[in-house]
Amino acid sequence: MSLYMVKQYKAKLVPEMMEQAIKTIKTRFQKSLAAELDLRRVTAPLFVLSGTGINDDLNGVERPVSFPIKDMGERRAEVVHSLAKWKRMKLGAYGIAPGYGLYTDMNAIRADEELDNLHSIYVDQWDWERTVTAEQRNLDFLKEIVTKIYGVVRRMEREVYEIYPHITPILPETIRFIQSEDLLKMYPSLSPRERETEAARKYGAIFVIGIGGKLSDGKKHDGRAPDYDDWTTPSDGGYKGLNGDIILWNPVLESAFEVSSMGIRVDKTALLRQLELDGCPERADLEFHKALLEDRIPLSIGGGIGQSRLCMFLLRCAHIGEVQASIWPEEMVETCRKHNIYLK
Repeated sequence: MSLYMVKQYKAKLVPEMMEQAIKTIKTRFQKSLAAELDLRRVTAPLFVLSGTGINDDLNGVERPVSFPIKDMGERRAEVVHSLAKWKRMKLGAYGIAPGYGLYTDMNAIRADEELDNLHSIYVDQWDWERTVTAEQRNLDFLKEIVTKIYGVVRRMEREVYEIYPHITPILPETIRFIQSEDLLKMYPSLSPRERETEAARKYGAIFVIGIGGKLSDGKKHDGRAPDYDDWTTPSDGGYKGLNGDIILWNPVLESAFEVSSMGIRVDKTALLRQLELDGCPERADLEFHKALLEDRIPLSIGGGIGQSRLCMFLLRCAHIGEVQASIWPEEMVETCRKHNIYLK
């Protein structure tokens, strides 16, 4: 458990107004996102069957919350981490054409999260996925989609200002694209998180490209499971990776603030290559992986946008517990209370 305590912090809204603001943001943002990316809403599962390869493995080490199902011979199900692979299977099941997609109002449990200002064991996000063509699997198309999403975030910030004029907009007009390898060269003595903070401080909003593979120093900028985002396909300039994170400068916490992880998804070649690199080629026999290798699910781009994260940023909160109901250590609750931060 770690906390960043804001000096002389005071919430921008009283609790009753905070609840109304959260509802407004969630309702309006998803409508705007769906219109911008041509997405339709689908119902999300809370759990999936274990052993199918459908659940998101995140960094490959987090344990899913699981339970036996009595009427299915005690077969185990596990609460989702996210729906990165499930969504892609639904694109195929619904026959969604290139240029169109779907999104879900996803709720998940990540029991292994390290709790702090930004992280909770409860995760709520808009998980979205859109069918693409083989020709669209490139960096320019990725940047085009990122720019559209960032535009939706900026418009939502403006709408918050129109309702609550004391919460003034701070996001720059454009988002800056930076390769993770270049970020390493810019700040070679800093950790990946520290690099993000310095770049976010400088530009206001950044998209860090190429997350999951090893950089020139032999280390990864951050972990990514090998079977959804494509982090190995070569791109212009000798770089690798068709994925990344949208990161904003957070003036309340004085740090980088990730609101979305996203990317072009693996094709057959990238899947087999990344499974081999991560030392788990046997996963190719799982349900999801076989479907991809047998061309039963389409090529796609997708990601997740944190609902509580976005509300926290737009309402200038110091802790994610101000905008979501979860479970927190008593020590954290008491420490926050002493600094005028009241967790739900």
